[in-house]
Amino acid sequence: MTTADPWAPFEWLAASESQAGPLGVIFSVAFFRGLDPSEVVRRFNNGEDSSQELDFEQFNDRMVEFLGKTGGGSGGGHVGVFPAGEWSVAIEPFGWWATDRDVLADLSRGCEVLAITRHDYAEHSLAYAIDSRLVTAHELQVPHNRWGSDPDRLNDYMRELGMVLDSSDNEIDWDAVWNINYNIAVPRAFALAAKVTGVSFTPVMLNQPLLVGPIAYRWPPSGHGTT
Repeated sequence: MTTADPWAPFEWLAASESQAGPLGVIFSVAFFRGLDPSEVVRRFNNGEDSSQELDFEQFNDRMVEFLGKTGGGSGGGHVGVFPAGEWSVAIEPFGWWATDRDVLADLSRGCEVLAITRHDYAEHSLAYAIDSRLVTAHELQVPHNRWGSDPDRLNDYMRELGMVLDSSDNEIDWDAVWNINYNIAVPRAFALAAKVTGVSFTPVMLNQPLLVGPIAYRWPPSGHGTT
């Protein structure tokens, strides 16, 4: 892999547990077009405005405190949001709600949302929704398996990133594709997000103030994952 790889700037998001990346090995990042950060926080909190401006370390401490009380079954319990051009970027450390099918329908009312979840103990996934309609979604390691109302919407961008979009009956072929995708699946998803949104999610973005609020969703939800 070289610096010419378009997903190279996003390799920090695939750091192993031993490498201690700032977001860990379970997190979601969602890009909202058409909503400001305060509205994004309200949507995660079912309309309640209880946001507070914090730096990333304070935000992470709040998440850790929540995990200590709940055990982690409902995620990290908090979202941090910052503006990025026409978009707002929402971070859920130890969270996955942004790619939950039913939650995403609520979050994307009247706007456009592209969400990515890394979950090293479950599934990495991407979901793209517009006005409560799931347009396309896939598990990151198997981009050929897409679903939604228009599953091929992002195909041109995906091909530019070298994603294999056609299925194969050859088990050996798909074993090879899985192995290739395994290490680059998360960085490549964020490269795809950058193509769609124009926002490159970089570590320096974590140095700015975040608008932080609680997440109202709790386990068990009415639907989990993007399926």
